[in-house]
Amino acid sequence: MDPSLKAKLNQIKLIVSDVDGILTDGTMFIGDGVELKQFTVEDGAGVAFSRVAGIPVALISGRYSKATEIRAKEMKIEHCYQGSLDKLTPFAEICEFYKVAPNEVAYIGDGLIDIPVMEKVEISVTVPHAHPLVKKAAIHETKTSGGQGVLREVVEWILHAQDRHTQVLEDMRKNIYKA
Repeated sequence: MDPSLKAKLNQIKLIVSDVDGILTDGTMFIGDGVELKQFTVEDGAGVAFSRVAGIPVALISGRYSKATEIRAKEMKIEHCYQGSLDKLTPFAEICEFYKVAPNEVAYIGDGLIDIPVMEKVEISVTVPHAHPLVKKAAIHETKTSGGQGVLREVVEWILHAQDRHTQVLEDMRKNIYKA
């Protein structure tokens, strides 16, 4: 890994992610007032792994969805902002809450409305199916597609770069066996 990228990844203290196209493949099923989205347990495992590492995860989605609200609660994500095309305002609030600077944040996005936040952070990540302008704004593209464990992949990438992956995995094992 490039030493300057490793140095940037070593500063990461918070992960913020878009939802549709990242935690999902972007597909929605809507009928008779009910909306269904498909999430993968892999991202839930990624959030748990991140929590053990002491790196909180927050979500910012341009559209409101009850399914997203439910999934965020299941994953014990404290900050889940929805329903605004302005992602910079909630981003600033999240940074203030966690007392982190933008250079200490990794942001994952795939759509045009993610670009303003991606331009603010040190580590901007996207997915293979992202809009070409988003790919241009990102410094890293995941191997995993949206809805297939993108968040888990990013958490592991960061922890490997921070040389903490093995220790966090061991900490996770200890917590599981103490229960």
